[in-house]
Amino acid sequence: MKKKISITLNDHVIRSVDTLIDRLFIRNRSQAIEVVLKKTFDKNKIAVVLLGGSEEGLKIDGQYIPEVKIKDMPFIEKSIKQLREKNFREIFIIARKKVLESVFGIVKEGSNYGVHINYIEEQVTTNGTADSLRLLKHRVKDSFLVLFGDVLFEKIKIEDLWYSHLKNPNMATLTLTTYKNPLLKGEVFMEGDKVVGFNQKPKKKSENSFLVFSPIFICEPEVLEYSGSSLEEDIFPVLAKKGLLNAYVSSTQETHIHNKKDVQNANSNIKK
Repeated sequence: MKKKISITLNDHVIRSVDTLIDRLFIRNRSQAIEVVLKKTFDKNKIAVVLLGGSEEGLKIDGQYIPEVKIKDMPFIEKSIKQLREKNFREIFIIARKKVLESVFGIVKEGSNYGVHINYIEEQVTTNGTADSLRLLKHRVKDSFLVLFGDVLFEKIKIEDLWYSHLKNPNMATLTLTTYKNPLLKGEVFMEGDKVVGFNQKPKKKSENSFLVFSPIFICEPEVLEYSGSSLEEDIFPVLAKKGLLNAYVSSTQETHIHNKKDVQNANSNIKK
């Protein structure tokens, strides 16, 4: 939610602010000042890792996904290090009790990685991604990154996603990629930089879109006010219809770790 305020600046600062206005991404002084302030606060960006759902469903060969080794490093440790490199220092991890215990055993409170990790326990009554994310309510007050905990994201340019959201703020900015079979993912329709349609795992493919949802996105806290148990099935379609969803289109795809073969492929293809 935006609020109108009045500020006084000297002429030199105003001229500097005006140089940022390009009439495309930054259209006026208010937006330019907002971008500058958000960049100033960039050192303490917030990231949320969703690891919800059945504990047994998050196991590969008896190990929870965060424990699985990618290039001799636990998956969650690799993710935390990569987030810190992108200046995400406040990190929330949402999962059920045993998964949280597993993660804590590896990265503790995060001080060894230059971050602060908050652990939020999901209950067995939680029904979907939106229910999980809603556990953040009253805990975050600014834009935050969300990524699913089974995703290797080193190929995705998260900084570009972040600044895309800052330059053209909306309720959320979704990462989109192309995929040959949208029936397996969320089929997305765009006009300009706006998402105008979101159809999660459609039963029948449209002839018009090969764009799909990649589970890496930026949210505003107001998203947590929307009802529905699933982001993909309940909330994103509503936001799209209201013109409240932006898109960042990536030419590279994220890597999912769901099974032993995925781990083997990642260890063959992913950099240290």
